[in-house]
Amino acid sequence: MYTWRDLPAAQQPEYPDQEALRRVIAELETFPPLVFAGECDNLRARMAAVAKGEAFLLQGGDCAETFDAVGAEQIRAKLKTLLQMGAVLTYAASVPVVKVGRIAGQYSKPRSKPTETRDGVTLPVYRGDSVNGFEFTEAARTPDPERLKRMYHASASTLNLVRAFTTGGYADLRQVHAWNQDFVKSSPSGQRYEQLAREIDNALNFMHACGADPEEFKTVEFYASHEALLLDYETALTRVDSRTGQLYDVSAHMVWIGERTRQLDHAHIEFASRIRNPIGIKLGPTTTAEEALQYIERLDPEREPGRLTFIVRMGADKIRDRLPELVEKVTASGATVAWVTDPMHGNTFEAASGHKTRRFDDVLDEVKGFFEVHKALGTHPGGIHVELTGDDVTECVGGGDEIFVDDLHQRYETACDPRLNRSQSLDLAFLVAEMYRDQ
Repeated sequence: MYTWRDLPAAQQPEYPDQEALRRVIAELETFPPLVFAGECDNLRARMAAVAKGEAFLLQGGDCAETFDAVGAEQIRAKLKTLLQMGAVLTYAASVPVVKVGRIAGQYSKPRSKPTETRDGVTLPVYRGDSVNGFEFTEAARTPDPERLKRMYHASASTLNLVRAFTTGGYADLRQVHAWNQDFVKSSPSGQRYEQLAREIDNALNFMHACGADPEEFKTVEFYASHEALLLDYETALTRVDSRTGQLYDVSAHMVWIGERTRQLDHAHIEFASRIRNPIGIKLGPTTTAEEALQYIERLDPEREPGRLTFIVRMGADKIRDRLPELVEKVTASGATVAWVTDPMHGNTFEAASGHKTRRFDDVLDEVKGFFEVHKALGTHPGGIHVELTGDDVTECVGGGDEIFVDDLHQRYETACDPRLNRSQSLDLAFLVAEMYRDQ
């Protein structure tokens, strides 16, 4: 049944104690699901609307979650930012916005090199809290399978909080809009969006005056996703659904295959082909149209809208050149996939200080290029996939409340890649809303 077990798998940790790993996997196989198959089916239906041009995907969250950030304040701040972005996009685009977090499982990161050397000492690279520790010591950097259980429990705690927040009144649309009004009033960049905020205000006041108080205002659908990187963990949480007899990865509603693990003849693609979850696949600038069509054959042979999402991460300087052929040939094939832009990963550079960072203008330019390509081809720009936090970090330069290169050290808190802070994230949402209106 688990046909991927004997295939090569990139980016897997080298555990020194294989027996300990087997014990942990056997224990994880007995743990309850983190999400239910029916919820995954609901998200697949929502993603079908995205693929057909009837909805827009907002997917965001940490580059790499950490165990010490599983607290109510951090999760609430992240969720608050995503809800604010969603409210703006819903109104401006006049279509439903499907809200999916990079959350409750994004504890693992692919790396370009297996080791890191400092002052003549070489140790395994940090691969995320699910594998090893960030501290540069042999003890911390040795892969430890017990961390897989910590990832499960951290994910369960996070999902518990997310469900409480999204159904317990915290996500009420009127409250979310009030937060956006505060942003518009207090932020120098936010003042640019006063007209849009006023439009939303008028719409809510009109509905209130009509006596409308729909239940949809009071709660929000929110789904969890992460990169399906560690196949031992994902396999342990892959279960047969009692209703359908099909396999679901119950670690998340949606999982994606990354740029570094999308080899067609390797284990990650085979794994994704066997589960019923909505699947994403990251497509970098080297992706050919032939490869894209092969991914469709492997992952969506039934041509089922909502099953497959192409998350394109080309870089601002390449998106306009590389994306058109992919979209044209996939569209001509008759497949209905969701096209989503990841404007973060293709725009990373190292500042003179040694910090990895991204320019907000580059992020914005890649999104603009993504919209331009779809507008020219008459296809649907289905969504955005961004690395963000609800905290006021200083990790990406630029934005309305401008962060300069010399500011990076002030609150550079990411465990891996640089994230947009709350102000930059809301900036992006308003700007994407304007682009969508111009489509």
